[in-house]
Parts: sequence; structure tokens; C-alpha cells
Amino acid sequence: MAYTTIDDPSAYFQTATYAGNGGTQSITNDGNSDLQPDWVWTKSRSDSSFHLVTDSTRGTTKRIYPNSTAAAETHSNMVTAFNSDGFSIGNHSAINTNGYNYIGWQWKANGGTTSSNTDGSITSTVQANTDAGFSIVTWTGNTTGSSQTIGHGLGSAPTTIIVKDRDSTAVWVSYHEPLGTGKYMQLNSTAAEGSISNYWSSTAPSSTVFGVIGDNGGVGYANNVSGNDMIAYCFAEKQGYSKFGSYKGNGDVNGPFVYTGFKPAFVMIKNTSATESWVMYDTKRNSFNAADLKLSPDTSDSENDNSAIGGTAYNNINILSNGFKCVKNNAATNGSGNTLIYMAFAESPFVTSTGTPTTAR
Repeated sequence: MAYTTIDDPSAYFQTATYAGNGGTQSITNDGNSDLQPDWVWTKSRSDSSFHLVTDSTRGTTKRIYPNSTAAAETHSNMVTAFNSDGFSIGNHSAINTNGYNYIGWQWKANGGTTSSNTDGSITSTVQANTDAGFSIVTWTGNTTGSSQTIGHGLGSAPTTIIVKDRDSTAVWVSYHEPLGTGKYMQLNSTAAEGSISNYWSSTAPSSTVFGVIGDNGGVGYANNVSGNDMIAYCFAEKQGYSKFGSYKGNGDVNGPFVYTGFKPAFVMIKNTSATESWVMYDTKRNSFNAADLKLSPDTSDSENDNSAIGGTAYNNINILSNGFKCVKNNAATNGSGNTLIYMAFAESPFVTSTGTPTTAR
């Protein structure tokens, strides 16, 4: 069996950096493959504008903000089109201020084509890319049963699921396989892991469904709010392309090495044991080591805004041909004895399907 079935990860994930012009413009990717994105996550690197998430299931006018609990909003001049190799933007200051620098992370699902899915106890609408292990799932919350499940369309069990209630002020919650079904993280918060029994049902996600909380007594636990429009971004691991896991920090500048099986293009890390920010790195902003230009989905801060710790880049990692290594002792990426989770997507597999090894950074 070949090491990987994805020799060119740029067919499914790419990062684009661009300069705002205050008008309208099209952002074109520069990867080996053309990529028409279905999920676009943008952030100003220059100021404290919100993170913005747009997807082709809901359409270009719909926005959600990863660093905020706000409900989904409608705007017509942010992302305006998902193009054959990138995306177009309008003149909104959050995405296109003249002279500001921006970043856009992009994932491919199914070109905006959705289907009804009845695998779970709640019918969902699914846009899935089984090759890349990524799906966008929407459903109407229903907490009348003791256990509820949602079909995800991936054909293999998701290891990371990010959920938002689109209709009300509510936290972003996420499932991570290493933590189990009774734990959750909050994407918009620095909080450590939360714990609610059977939050993701009593069994782990399967090849067809994932669980959400059932009868919640009307409290509203954010992953299945009765009567509200919900959305989930689901990820299943694909060897040589994506990896979702955990590691233990050692609190030392000679920190742990995390094997992914590919040269990462993007890495996001969260300390689950402590109150620390999520940190996001990519090889577009850091084309060589150390990777020290961080952004955090729990805050609108500009790139590498470390004012609270004296302006020093304390969270550095080195991105390697087969994983990443922590090279600082900061708790956000390397807290001593702490459990840290991560999600990573490839720039190139460690070894292609034809046996060609990747190059080192």
C-alpha cells in the first residue's frame, strides 16, 4: 500500500497572504494545484480585526467569527466569490483595508454541492470530501432525545470536530479524539478543557456519525441547541496530508518533537491543561525556521502581538520535513507536564505514493 494517496496537498489545502487595497480584489493561490476553496478563514495580520470564516455551504454573504461568541451575520462585501484558484473579496475593513497585510487559510470540500444525510438521528446537510477527510455539516438542533447523532459524510471517523451555534451568542466547541467524548475545547477562549458527561454522546464518532448532547434541560450546551441552526467542520486523518493528535509538554527549550508524517504547511496548537491561547502557524508567513509569527483564534490581536509577555516570540516551533518541534518553554505550546492538542495540514508528504521523499526546510 502506498504511503499516501495525496501526493499534492495543495489540491485540498492552501494558504494565501495578500495586501489590502481598500477596494475589491481576487486572491489567487500559488500552490502546485488549483484550489477552489469551500472554507475560507481570513485574518488581518496588521490590526485587531476579527477572524472571519466563510463557507460555500452557507454562501459568501454569511460570516462567523472564531474569536467571538456572536451569532452568524450577513455581509455582502467581505468574501464575495469562491474562485477556481482562490477567492474574491470586497472593500470591508476587516478583510481589505488599504496597506494592511492579511492571510487566508483555505480548505476544499465538494465545490459547494451538498446532500441530505440521514445516517444520524437528526437529519443533516453535508458537503464532504472523503479524499481529504473534510466535511461541512449543518443541522437544526434537537435535544428531545437522550442521545443524538449527526451524519458527517466522511466515510471514516472524524478525529476533530469544530461546532458553532449560528443563531445565538454561544461559544465555539470542539471535539478532539485524544480527549474523549466527555471533554470539549472552546475555540474562542483561552480556557482549558471543559468536561460534561456524554457531551459528544457516550461513544466515539464512527465512520458515519458523531454524537452531540441530547436532553440538556434547556440549558443549551452549544453543540446541539434545540431549534437553532448548527454548523460543524469535521476532519478525519489522511496519512501524508493531515494529522490531529496530542503530545506532552516538557517545559524546556529542547521541547518535544511531534511526528506528523509530512512537512506541515499549517499547525494549530492548544494547551488543554491550562488557560492559554491557541496558536496558529503556517509556512507562508514563516518560510524558514523558527516559526514565530503566531495568530490566535481566541483573540482578534494582530500577528505576533505578545505585548503581555514583553513582545518576545515565546511560542516558537520548528517546522520539519516530517513534523514539528517545540523550541521554547512557553506554556502555550510546551507547558511542562501539560497535554497539548494540535491539528496540522501538509505542504508535502514525507514520502509520496511513488516513494519520493520530501525535502527538509
